[in-house]
Amino acid sequence: MSRIGKQEILIPAGVKISQQASAGGNTLTVAGPKGNLSKIFRDDITISVGDKGIKLDIKRNDKFSKSLWGTYASHIKNMIAGVAIPYQKKLILEGVGFKSEVKPARAGGGKELHFALGFSHPVIIPIPDTIIATAEKNNITITGVDKELVGSFTAMVRALKKPEPYKGKGMRYENEVIRRKQGKKTV
Repeated sequence: MSRIGKQEILIPAGVKISQQASAGGNTLTVAGPKGNLSKIFRDDITISVGDKGIKLDIKRNDKFSKSLWGTYASHIKNMIAGVAIPYQKKLILEGVGFKSEVKPARAGGGKELHFALGFSHPVIIPIPDTIIATAEKNNITITGVDKELVGSFTAMVRALKKPEPYKGKGMRYENEVIRRKQGKKTV
């Protein structure tokens, strides 16, 4: 039994939740002061939206439904938290000659992250519409209402130049500690 799934999810003031039946399952839409999110949930879990909270129940007592129970509860909690207070991840770019900046997209609307990472060419990444990215000196801040999208986009950006263990050059998370290696010893 899921401990997370059993608990009722409270709805804070200013957040509105609506539910619609769709072909793939139930579509849950969460609207708040910072944005809107919608997600499709399978029919294996019954989602009951009340005035003050959301209750989840399993339809079948099998292993798959039980595993979805707590997962769906966590997804709904993350959606509610994201539309109230957006999620934020910070990256720090360390290294001589490494630069980052946000520029308008060359083709069409939107923005792009431009990096100089020691390669022979600049690295350009388009920023999704639902994400806000800022680059001040070598600190990159990525903000958005969808926790999953913010985390995956940040991980993709970090993967461009992972920190190396000898000098610590590369891109790292704000609170990440890089384990250093000693390097060559001189005789």
